[in-house]
Amino acid sequence: MTGDSCRQTVAVTNPQGFHMRPMAEFVEAANRFRCTITVSRPGQSPANGKSMMALMGLVATQGTDLVIEVTGPDATEALAALVHVFQRTYDEE
Repeated sequence: MTGDSCRQTVAVTNPQGFHMRPMAEFVEAANRFRCTITVSRPGQSPANGKSMMALMGLVATQGTDLVIEVTGPDATEALAALVHVFQRTYDEE
């Protein structure tokens, strides 16, 4: 795939970690773009950012640093949208 490649490290700040609701929002956002998206944490293989099952394997608790890497024609826009998911607050009831 041609295009830009960019990456950014984000910290999981949610007390419940990178759980189902933000993960589903992440996958939904990722699938709006044509680029390739991977998410990784130290010591683990990168996970497909467009796959809920792959992201679940990261087991990212609060305080975990994750690296989002995006490659493709719409990489810059995709990265901005995906980082936004991590910046949101998810109020748990």
